[in-house]
Amino acid sequence: MASDFMALEEEIVRMLKTVYDPEIPVNVYDLGLIYGVEPADTGAADGRKNVTVTMTLTAPACPMADFLVEDVKMKVESIPEVSNVDVNIVFEPAWHYGLMSEEAKLELGFL
Repeated sequence: MASDFMALEEEIVRMLKTVYDPEIPVNVYDLGLIYGVEPADTGAADGRKNVTVTMTLTAPACPMADFLVEDVKMKVESIPEVSNVDVNIVFEPAWHYGLMSEEAKLELGFL
């Protein structure tokens, strides 16, 4: 059972790495915008899961917020094992460049 959750989380992360902020050439996962991914049993016979994605934005007034949330939701819901996705936007802790992966820092010239 735990390995099923781990495999699903890996697939979710793979899908999140296909979501890009149109203003920044790095995916939301490597940017450090994803704070958590939580699959939960729905109790349905088909075994599909509800998923909660907790994420932030680079700035509270990000003009791409709606686009990013919808893209995250759509891509994660495309996974056959996922039934429903809720995306929670939080601003605590605040995003900072230190949350980015090494690859993202390199891509954006921080290294």
